[in-house]
Amino acid sequence: MNWRESCGILVITKQNYWRCWFFDKKIISHDEIKKLICDVQSWDLCDHLCKNLIIKLKSYDEFISNWMTSTHIYKKRAAFTLIASSVVHNKTITNDTLDDYLHIIQEYSDSEHEHVRKAISWALREIGKKDFTYNEKAILLAHELKESGNKNKMWIAKDALKELETLVKVEGRGRLISSNSKMGRE
Repeated sequence: MNWRESCGILVITKQNYWRCWFFDKKIISHDEIKKLICDVQSWDLCDHLCKNLIIKLKSYDEFISNWMTSTHIYKKRAAFTLIASSVVHNKTITNDTLDDYLHIIQEYSDSEHEHVRKAISWALREIGKKDFTYNEKAILLAHELKESGNKNKMWIAKDALKELETLVKVEGRGRLISSNSKMGRE
């Protein structure tokens, strides 16, 4: 019996949770990232690894393109978590990249797994918060998904539209925010 069999998933999850705090983003290899993501068994660990380690790598976009087609639930979720995170944190993100992300969402939004669908919705909402131009593009894509007849795409669209249709510009904020938030109501 190896340590994984004797310790169970919970210990693996906690170990990987703490691992990402101690990895040096300057020296961690792609192989180490691939090993970490293969052990992920929960949405929170997936998001934690993406937002606190992988997004800080210069080549994080390679993981997006490799994982968006994966059958591994948390690799696929990681691709969309990285999209959402990059839209928020990459201050030099280009419109071409955002348009590519919208295309990826359109192309790969038929996942049946709830954790993947939620990450796709999250990525679409973050793109829509960039400015009113991308808010309109995200809303148009959401309506296209909603009208597709595919139940998974429809779920993503309805979830994203709840927030996308309430976004407003607030002075002092670089991104749009929900009019349902305290700052958005003021």
